[in-house]
Amino acid sequence: LAIVGANGAGKSTLLRLLYRFLRPNTGRISLDGQDIWAMGARQTARSIAAVLQEQQSDFSLTVREIIALGRTPYSSGFGGQNKADNQIIDAVIERLKLTALTGRMLGTLSGGERQRTMIARALVQEPQLLILDEPTNHLDIRHQLEVLRLIRGLGPTIVTSLHDLNMAAEYADTLLMLAGGYTMAYGPANKVLTAPLIKQGFGVQAEIQSLHPSGHTRLTFHL
Repeated sequence: LAIVGANGAGKSTLLRLLYRFLRPNTGRISLDGQDIWAMGARQTARSIAAVLQEQQSDFSLTVREIIALGRTPYSSGFGGQNKADNQIIDAVIERLKLTALTGRMLGTLSGGERQRTMIARALVQEPQLLILDEPTNHLDIRHQLEVLRLIRGLGPTIVTSLHDLNMAAEYADTLLMLAGGYTMAYGPANKVLTAPLIKQGFGVQAEIQSLHPSGHTRLTFHL
């Protein structure tokens, strides 16, 4: 699921509700039928993982040590990782092509490498729900495409916010368009990213093309 909307539409606020940074005033948020605020801290950490926009880059830890922090919710509190933990960590490192970087410090990595490291840390939590707040923010186009392609192939349910509507249309199965904290549209890209809804939600005119042979939606904008 990709959440889209203009600045101030409520994208980050919705994500903060999903990973329990904010508590809803009314209603409830459920994961597999269970209110997430009825979960204990350990169960929440095992069920929900988040990769945020602003990540520290001055960790005095190696890439592998940072990724291993994702196993903390499974720790007994009597030391480091066990054999099963290390197998999970190693498998994620290999899957995300981070093997050559495991001994590097986070601050020495490129933006794309840092983002892959943080996604790896989230994945070793083995969450049911992975939340990504603007995962392509501050990345060049190549690293944006690499991160989105990576995300699309991951296992857990993924909820992400994206500014780029073309990338949202190409990589997300379902879109949620917000405006002023309210839902404007929900569904596949061809139902959500229509010219009238884009005009209403973003204040711009949109021209919509269907690319062949992929069938992907391509949007261009003007005032």
